[in-house]
Amino acid sequence: MQPAPAKPLVALACGGTGGHLFPGLAIADALQQRGCDILLLVSPKEVDQQAVRSLRGLRVETLPAVGLSRGGVGRFALGFFRSVNAARRLFKATPPRAVLAMGGFTSAPPVLAGKFCGAATFFHEANAIPGRANRLLAHVVNEAFVGFAAATDHLFLQRVTTTGTPVRSQFLPQPPAGCRAALGLKSDRPVLLVVGGSQGASGVNDLVLAAQPLFTRDLPELQILHLTGADDFEKVRAAWAATGQKAVVRPFLTEMELALGAATVAVSRAGASSLAEFAAVRVPTILVPYPAAVDNHQFHNAMALVRTGAAALLEQRGATGEQLARQILDLLRDHAARTRMTDALAAWHFPAAAEQIAGRIAEVIGCETKAQGKHQTPSSNPVRTLVGPCPLALSLSFELYPLSFFPKRA
Repeated sequence: MQPAPAKPLVALACGGTGGHLFPGLAIADALQQRGCDILLLVSPKEVDQQAVRSLRGLRVETLPAVGLSRGGVGRFALGFFRSVNAARRLFKATPPRAVLAMGGFTSAPPVLAGKFCGAATFFHEANAIPGRANRLLAHVVNEAFVGFAAATDHLFLQRVTTTGTPVRSQFLPQPPAGCRAALGLKSDRPVLLVVGGSQGASGVNDLVLAAQPLFTRDLPELQILHLTGADDFEKVRAAWAATGQKAVVRPFLTEMELALGAATVAVSRAGASSLAEFAAVRVPTILVPYPAAVDNHQFHNAMALVRTGAAALLEQRGATGEQLARQILDLLRDHAARTRMTDALAAWHFPAAAEQIAGRIAEVIGCETKAQGKHQTPSSNPVRTLVGPCPLALSLSFELYPLSFFPKRA
């Protein structure tokens, strides 16, 4: 009796932030449904390590990559070379048929290693303005997928398909009462959700705390669900405890679908993955883009939704707690405005995004597929396969990129 043929392996590089990891997990699930094995490549950062602890049925490996920070070019370059070598060792032992990068500093090394072993290479860009890693990888990969159609104009690549940004299957509209009860909130009172992304945002946290006196005065029945990030947790928890207002404060919440399902209104940064989840659950949101984001990409993400009436905007620079409080209270009191916003959000939800990306990868590598639902047919433009640069050349390209965007405190 002959052994069953091995399933084709797809390597997914999707670490660094939740915005890179969680869409990658949605695609991994869709690829598994199509008969592929998955190798998940993540960074050593705690946000990655915490998120992957509960995963089952996925092989997970950590690459020694580190992000580029002010004064840390040497450390970044060393992590880059080590990650290329680590990925090559992994791929030598078990060669992948395809490598998919989800953006961020973990993306480039596995794509280069995939090129060395003859794998088909892809990336997904979630933001309206592509990140530097993906702008460079556009010269290397076979094909790309983007969350915003506007991102296509910034990529040197013939085959780019607009798919939207994938979200995990648990993100869908649901009755708020059950979500609120599960989080220890009263089911019949409005909820303000505050979230700065997977790592928190001090600028958002401080604005909301500055707005708190107006909540107590004008809407004392309002409940708060505040996801702070690890750094600000104790400060924010103590501030809400001192007010006596009903507030659930967490540094991080794995069950984000419950948080979104519980929310009447949200305040959030404008990371692409978060926007995709808000659109999937239809949460009216006031967006406060991170002002130091590379190429101001969060502002461009936010404006794409704001122009269609799917979100409201408050720019952090110069904003006051009173301005934020007024926007929140106006939206909470105006049911018709919230309904218009939720209706507009429907156009920003791409429920077939993960399936579309997985389907295209499976098509390229000849993976057997199960019966699938309808989804958008990818572009028929010819695939251009380019010879990728050596790791040293790409590393130098990273170092020579303008460095005015080094991370600052959020």
